Amino acid sequence: MTTKTRIWPALQRTMAAGLLLASTLAQAGNTTTVNGVGITLPTADEFAKATGIERLEKPLHVKVCIFDPVGTNGPAIQYAKDLVLQAKRWNVFLDIRAFTDERVAAEDFKAGQCDAVALSTFRAKQFNKFMGSFDAVGGLQDYDQVRTAMNVLYTNPKVAPYMIEGPYQVGGIVPIGAVFVMVNDRSIDSIEKAAGKKVAVLDFDKSQAKMVQQLGAHPVPSDITNFSGKFNNGQVDIIAAPAIVFRPLELYRGMGDKGGIYRIPLVMMSGSVVFRREKFLKEIPDLDDKIQKIRNFAITYLDQAYALIDSVEKDIPERYWMNMSEADKDKYFRMMREARLQLIQDGTYDPKMMGLLKKVRCKHNPSSYECALKDE
Repeated sequence: MTTKTRIWPALQRTMAAGLLLASTLAQAGNTTTVNGVGITLPTADEFAKATGIERLEKPLHVKVCIFDPVGTNGPAIQYAKDLVLQAKRWNVFLDIRAFTDERVAAEDFKAGQCDAVALSTFRAKQFNKFMGSFDAVGGLQDYDQVRTAMNVLYTNPKVAPYMIEGPYQVGGIVPIGAVFVMVNDRSIDSIEKAAGKKVAVLDFDKSQAKMVQQLGAHPVPSDITNFSGKFNNGQVDIIAAPAIVFRPLELYRGMGDKGGIYRIPLVMMSGSVVFRREKFLKEIPDLDDKIQKIRNFAITYLDQAYALIDSVEKDIPERYWMNMSEADKDKYFRMMREARLQLIQDGTYDPKMMGLLKKVRCKHNPSSYECALKDE
C-alpha cells in the first residue's frame, strides 16, 4: 500500500462530514465510528426542527469538488455520497467530484468547474484571506482557545461578512487538530538545536518556510503526498503534522527509536468549505439567513471533531511525546509571534483575523505579556 492510498483516511471522513454539514442543506442522520469515536450527523427531522429551514421551492444543482487522496473510493467521497441522497429531500442535487490533488481541486473551483470545494484551510486562504488566516502559526495555543474562536466564527453575525471575499464565501470550517513538530532525534530538544536541520514545509504555505528560517534550519519544499516519505526515509529531520496522520502515514518509521513529538502546537489545523456566492444567491435569495442558521446548528456538532482529535492524540504511544521547558515554550511562542507580525506585514495573514485570535488568547490568558501590546 502506498503513502498516497494511506494518507489521512480518518481525517478525510471527518472533514467531509463537518464541512458538508456546515455548507449544505443536507443532513445524513448516519453514525460511523472513527478511531473509537462515534461520528453522528443529525437526522433530517432534527435539522429541520432546529433551523426552521424548509425544502427549496426550486431544485438546486450543485457541483462539489472534494479533495480525497484515495479518489472516488476514498472515505471522504463515500461519506459525501450519503449526503447526496439526503440532500434530495431539500430539493438539492449534489454532483460530487473527487480530486486526489488538492491543488487541482482548488484550480478547478477557481476556473468555475465546481460550485463549492472542500479542502484544507491552508489552501483555502487564496479564496478568503480572513478565514484562511485562522491556521496562523501560534494563533491559537490550546483547544479551549480553538473552541472559543470557532464559536465566534460560527455564531457571531458581525463576523459573517468577513467570510465573503469577491465571488467567494466560506460556508464553515472544521477543526482537524494541533500540528505538532516531530523530530527524528530527541537530541533536537531545544529551538537552538533545530539550527541546520532539514525541515519539510508545505510548498504553498509561506508561514511554514518563514518559521523554519527563523529557526536557522533549512526548509525543504514538500506537499502532503510526499512530506511523510521524506521524513520516513531520512531526507528531512523535522516535520510538522497533526496527530490524526501519525498511524496512517506510519510516521513512527521516521522517528525510529530516537525520535519524538513536541507536545506544543505549531498551528491549529482546520478544513474549509468554500462556495461561489453568486451561484447560490441567485437560487436562494435569503442565503445569508440560511447559512447563519446552519452555522448556529452545526457548531453544536463540532464536539465530535474535538473528541476524535483527543482520541488520536491519546492513541500515540506516550514514549514519543516530549515536553519543552517553560523557558523554551516562551521562546517558541515569542518566535511564532514575530513570524505572525512579519506575515501580517507582507500580506500573508489578514490583520482582522490576527486581532480576533489575539483577543481569544488574551481572554484565556489575560496575564500574557502580549496582551498589553498593540502591534497585532
